Order: sequence, then structure tokens, then C-alpha cells
Amino acid sequence: MAIQIEKNFTDENICNILVAYKLLTADQAKEILVKKKRIRSKLEQVHAMKESTSGHKGKTGNSITMVDIIVSLSIKKADDPSKILDEETIFQVLAKAWKIPYTKVDPLNLDLDVVTSKIPLTFAMKHLVLPIDVNNEHITVATPNPFNIEVMEDIAQVSQLKVRPIISTKTDILKLIGEFYGFKRSILAAENQFGGPNIDLGNLEQLVRLKSSDELLSDDQHIVNAVDHLFGYAFDQRASDIHIEPKRKKSIVRLRIDGALHTVYELPRSVHPAITSRIKTIARMDMAEKRRPQDGRIKMEKSGSESEIRVSSIPVAFGEKMVMRIMDPDVLFKDLENLGFTSSDLERYNKYVNLPNGMILVCGPTGSGKSTTLYSTLRQLSNPDINITTVEEPIEMIHEDFNQIAVQPTVGITFSSILRNILRQDPDIIMIGEMRDLDTAENAIQAALTGHLVLSTLHTNDAPSAIIRLLDLGVPYFLIKATLVGILGQRLVKKICPHCKEEFEMESSELAGLGLHLEKTGPVKLCRGKGCQKCRGTGYQGRSSIYEVLPITETVAAKINQETAVHEIRDLAIKEGMATMRENAIIKLFDGQTTYQEVLRVTWEKL
Repeated sequence: MAIQIEKNFTDENICNILVAYKLLTADQAKEILVKKKRIRSKLEQVHAMKESTSGHKGKTGNSITMVDIIVSLSIKKADDPSKILDEETIFQVLAKAWKIPYTKVDPLNLDLDVVTSKIPLTFAMKHLVLPIDVNNEHITVATPNPFNIEVMEDIAQVSQLKVRPIISTKTDILKLIGEFYGFKRSILAAENQFGGPNIDLGNLEQLVRLKSSDELLSDDQHIVNAVDHLFGYAFDQRASDIHIEPKRKKSIVRLRIDGALHTVYELPRSVHPAITSRIKTIARMDMAEKRRPQDGRIKMEKSGSESEIRVSSIPVAFGEKMVMRIMDPDVLFKDLENLGFTSSDLERYNKYVNLPNGMILVCGPTGSGKSTTLYSTLRQLSNPDINITTVEEPIEMIHEDFNQIAVQPTVGITFSSILRNILRQDPDIIMIGEMRDLDTAENAIQAALTGHLVLSTLHTNDAPSAIIRLLDLGVPYFLIKATLVGILGQRLVKKICPHCKEEFEMESSELAGLGLHLEKTGPVKLCRGKGCQKCRGTGYQGRSSIYEVLPITETVAAKINQETAVHEIRDLAIKEGMATMRENAIIKLFDGQTTYQEVLRVTWEKL
């Protein structure tokens, strides 16, 4: 007997569709329909309590639907019992049955003005509708219920456009309404308060407008709300950095996600000073100082987990630019096995980090994951029997097991000067944030010579170049030979999105023409991401490290002298079994973890 599928949002029709698409059995659907009244009553009580505590009582049309009832039961999918029937799967199937497009709304692709200017907040909350796109003829509206004809007619009448409904989950709609309308309301209120003639920094006749006593920049509630929205949004999008950049007529907000910057907001120029002042206040920076660069830090909690945020301000042409780096403990402190090492490289690395003394260098450019490697290594080495002391500028993530010292040149604490004091603190392991001058290098070597394990970083392109950099700093070659036990070079490659991953074939000769020479001929099987809503159409999600591990063996040490060339060290290291970053990236390529474009972008070989 064929199941009748209708175009409506009734309980019976939703159950029929899920049975037709084999997500529910007929018996499960029948049981749900029998118990729905009791379950709906319980969910409505919980919902009413949440609304009353949040202050939104009666303001949302978030009535309990059949989808909510099914999701609350955590039912296993009839066609795949290993998975739970979740809200997103249900709405995807409903959209397919009704022949209406489904979308997982990506907030990074939404225009703040489009979302908030076409429909009032009260209307959007009551009817769960979110405008996501507008052109000359149509307004596209995301909603969990596309069959609310009266609501669609109201939107058409107000906007004077044809309404094109698309389906999205109720959870996403509610979340985005709260984020976008809340942020817009705070920004508009702040703009009204702080709006006025803009100061042209290029004008010698500077206009000074005296502010009234109620214009307290950093304490204004609208600005507090706007900054809170901004941080919450960055956490939700897995951003590693937030950039707030003043321009001539506006201020833009960009988020760095998986290594790439995305513009998310354009703010009125008049609220930029208020937002920077608020961030400076919570980062314990000097609000009055706008002409010099400053650094600060914020400890922030969201959803029960704490993150450190490193704040940097610098004067640019149109005001102060703020950059906030989000230091997530889940990213900084990982098991070494999960960082991206091959099994042989991890075995080599573990050998020299467990030595009682010597110097280990982690090398790579800014943003290559050096801090994650060092912190993860220190956490693995940490135990109650040893004393770990770090010198950092600034301290990226506070960890109770380490004795962490922040470099403060204003009070005489520099990398080189503090190392002399640390040696009197009975350390076992010393981590130096960066080896940037001869003084620091000499003190680090002195610590390694006197029985300590010293870890530090250098900004070099690869592992062998670290030896040349030390020589360039002025470190005598015999001290390098006596103390250096291992070097780690690293980079980050983007990982293929697991949700849209697909296989394809490519000729080895074509890859060789691009500069990627493989020890294979003919076609090779590779993977790529098609681009989906989960990865915002990029085909990538997350990043992984690639390494080259260079132990300083007796033969490598014998090569180190004042005239040492990089290629000599590299050739000898490869002969002794070192896998280069390019080779390890190719392993990830054939494992289907990354793409050939990423291998070529991140690694290089001399012609």
C-alpha cells in the first residue's frame, strides 16, 4: 500500500514521509502518533521554563512540532541503526519529499542588512522566518515550515517582492535570528549614541567633539552586547583569529577559519572606537593609549570550556586595528599521536624529547602549528617529578603544570636575561618561546650544557636551515654540535572535508608538470572535496601538521662547521632516513587526507 505524501506540516504527514523514506518503520510511526500528546506536553513545559528564564516569554512562535518530538526520542534510523535520526536529517528528507530546496544556512555568507532590514525581529521570532537573500524580484526566506501561506503573503506584501521559501532546521533559524538581530540591534543603538561627525585623520584641523558624561565607551551596554555577540560568533565558527579593521567610511570584521580570512560584518565607522575600547577594557589594556601598539589577554568561558584570547592593537591609517587570537586548549594540547606525525617520525621525535638534556628546535613560519607541537610535547613530558619552566612572549595558554614566565622588556625581563635566573630555579625542562638573537641562543645553549632539556622555536623554512640560522646568529659551531639533539620542521595542510569527499583519477605526468613528482606512472587515485554547506563550499575542513624530523646523529654533527651548507645537511639527513615535509605531505595525499593543491602550496622543492 502506497503512503500518501501531502504538502503540509501535519504530524501524520511528517511521519508518513519518514516511513516512505525508510527513516522510521511503520510501527515506530504509529507508536509516536499514539504518544505524541504526552511527549508534546512535557516538551512544552521545558520550553516554557526556558523562555521565562531568558526573558523571551511569549515572543517566539517556537511551538513543539512533530520533528521536535521525534528528535527528543533519539530514535535510531531504520535504514542505519548505527545513527540517530537527528533534526537535520529529518528536514533534508522533508525538503526532498516536498520538492523544496533545503539549505544549511552558512552565517558567513549572510548579509547583516539583508537579514535584519526586511523583516522585524518580533515577526521573525514569532513565525521562525529568516531572510537570507534578496534580488530585484525575489526574497529568499529560510523557514522550517514553508506551508504557512499567510506568513509568506505578509512578507511579500511588506517587501513588495515574490517570496521564495527554502527549508532549514528550526534550531539553525532560532540561533541565527538571535545572533544577527541581536548584533544589529546593539550596533544600531551604539551608532545612534556615538554617531556624529567622523574625524578625518588626514585633516590637520582636527575636530574635537566633547562627549557628555553618559557616553562611556567601554561601559555602554549596547557595545558590551555587540562585543559578546562577536566573540560568541567566532567560537561557533571555529575561528582562530578575529580582525577588526578600521577603513575610511566603515569598519570591517574578519574571521580566520582553517587558515583563510572571511569578512563577516561591516560596521558603521562611528562605533569602531567604542568596540576597540570595550575590548581593551576586558583585555586590561590602556584605553587612553591609541598611538602605540599594545598587547593584552582575555580569559573567556563559553559552554563550559575556557579559552585564552590574545589581543593585539596597532595604529593604522584610519584608527586602531585589533587582532584577537583565540587559543583553544583543545587545539593547543593534543596527544602527539593526533598531530599528524607518521609512525616512524613520531618514534624519532619521542626519542629525543625524552633525553635528559640537550636542545630541541621546532621550526616553521608564523601560523605553522609550532605552539601546538611544543605545548602538546610539554604536556606529555609533564609529571610531578619534574620542573617545567617556560619563557613566552606572550604566554599563549596558561597551564598549571608549567611555571610560565611572560617576557616584559619594560621591567627587564627578556628571553636572554630571564634565562640566567631560571637556571637558579632548579628546572628540568626549559621552553623558550623564540630564539631570536645571539644572547638568547647562548643562554639556551648554556642551559643545555648544564644538564637541562631545552625546547625552542626558530622561524626557518625547514629543519636543516635551523643549523645555518644558529650559525648566522653567531653561535659557535662546536656549541651547536655539543647541545643540539634534534630539529623538527613543520607546516599545516588543510584537510579534505569528510562530508563531501570524493575520489578522482589524475595522470602522474600532469602532476609532474605542476611540480609534484611521484614515484608512479599512469593514473593515480586522489581525493578532493566537492564543496558542501558543512565546509562552506571550500572542500576543506580542519588542518593537520606535516613534519620533517632531523635527529642530530654523529654523522650529521660531524658535518656542522662554519662553512656548512644547507644542502649538505639536507642530503645527509635524507640519506640517514629523514622524510621531508614534501614526502610526508604526499603520504597524506595518497591517504585521502589532503589535496595535491595543498601539497604544492605548503611544500616546495628547489629546482
